[in-house]
Amino acid sequence: MEQVQGGPRVPVATTPGLSGLVRLRTGSSYRVDESSIALALLAEPSRAGSWVAVVGVADLGVEAAAEHGLNLDRTVLVPDPAGHWPEVAAALVDVAPLVWLRTTGTVRRPVASRLTARLRKRSATLLVQGDWPGSEAHLRIAGSQWYGAEDGHGRLRSRLVTVECVRGSAPARTTQLWLPAEPERDATGIRPRDGARDEQARPTDRPPARLEAVG
Repeated sequence: MEQVQGGPRVPVATTPGLSGLVRLRTGSSYRVDESSIALALLAEPSRAGSWVAVVGVADLGVEAAAEHGLNLDRTVLVPDPAGHWPEVAAALVDVAPLVWLRTTGTVRRPVASRLTARLRKRSATLLVQGDWPGSEAHLRIAGSQWYGAEDGHGRLRSRLVTVECVRGSAPARTTQLWLPAEPERDATGIRPRDGARDEQARPTDRPPARLEAVG
C-alpha cells in the first residue's frame, strides 16, 4: 500500500471497464474531459454504498446519473458554487470520499495544492472536469460509436467509446467501454447491434433532464 503524507493511498472501487486503464486511489486527483467518464468512475463506489458529491455540474440530469449507476440517495449536488468552488469542494471532501468537480478557467497551482492536501488528510478522491495542475492521470474520449437507433428511428441509448489515459510523459493507453455500462454483455464487453453511428469525441454530452439542487 502506497503511503503519502496524511495517510496511505488506498485503492478506490473502479468501474471494471476502466480498472485496467486507471485505478483510483485516495489522496489523488484525476482529470476527465467528459461528464460520461466522471459518471462511469463515480458509479462503482456509489453502487458499493459510498457517498459521492458533484460540484459545479449544473447540467447533470437525474436520468443520466441513474443510468450510469449512481445511488441518488447518497449523492450530494451543488450545481452552482459560483466563485466559491474551492471552499465548497474542500468542505465536501470531509463528508464524501469521492468528489466530482467542474472548474472554469485556469486553476492556480496553490489552489489545487491546498485541495490535494485536504484529499490526503481525509483519504478522499477528486475527479476534475476542467483545468487542474498536478493531476495523477488525464482521461479523455478519443472516439465513440452510438447505438440504439434502428433504420433511422428511435433513441440513441448507449455508445461504445475509446477512452485514452495519459500519465505524465508516459505513452497514452486506451481501452473501450460501453456508456452507460451494460452488464449483460459477454466477456469481451462487445455485442454487435443495429443502428450504430460513428463520431469523433465531442466536448459535451447529450443534454440530460435537469436534476433539482440539494439543500
